[in-house]
Amino acid sequence: MTQILPAPSPKAIRKAVHLLREGEVVAFPTDTVYGVGANAFERFAVRQIFAIKQRPRHKSLPVFIYQIDDLNLVARVVPNQAWPLLQKFWPGALTVVLPKNATLPDDVTGSEETVAVRIPDHPVALDLVIRVGRPLAVTSANLSGHATPTTAQGVAGQLGPNLPLVLDGGPSPTTRPSTVIDLSRVPPRVLRRGPLSVAALREFLPDLTD
Repeated sequence: MTQILPAPSPKAIRKAVHLLREGEVVAFPTDTVYGVGANAFERFAVRQIFAIKQRPRHKSLPVFIYQIDDLNLVARVVPNQAWPLLQKFWPGALTVVLPKNATLPDDVTGSEETVAVRIPDHPVALDLVIRVGRPLAVTSANLSGHATPTTAQGVAGQLGPNLPLVLDGGPSPTTRPSTVIDLSRVPPRVLRRGPLSVAALREFLPDLTD
């Protein structure tokens, strides 16, 4: 049975961190939709995300980090033109695709040579990344192909009972996932429209294609 605990509770955060460190999967609020995550460097934990979501294994999982300096943990190369963009929009609803670090398990990236990375603008999500001490593989907390629930109760109802814990942060602030742009190619390209406008991104990436 999935347990639902209030996200602001220190006890709930400690339990979530313990589960994540033990290779379990936890759902929690983010600045976009609810996410379901695990330690990105624990292969078994990452595989559990796919099992719980009934997600095809070839589909990659985004990764949450805490600060820009942690990009080297998951990405091999960051284009020079990307730094002003990231400093402007991180933390926030921007996911960027970059060449992956070879140490990041292929389970996370669907055996692709790239990884999608973001710094979420949400205190609970950031707290978990900090306390676990590793980047987290995080994707929307829904069954593959289904709409993402906007409440903790909805997440538990859709993904349980194999999901041990949902941190309840109240209703999601939006039903839109993050904007995704591919910085691993030239010119960079918008892969998914989201809260950030293409016009705003082009102020930093004039050659961005849509």
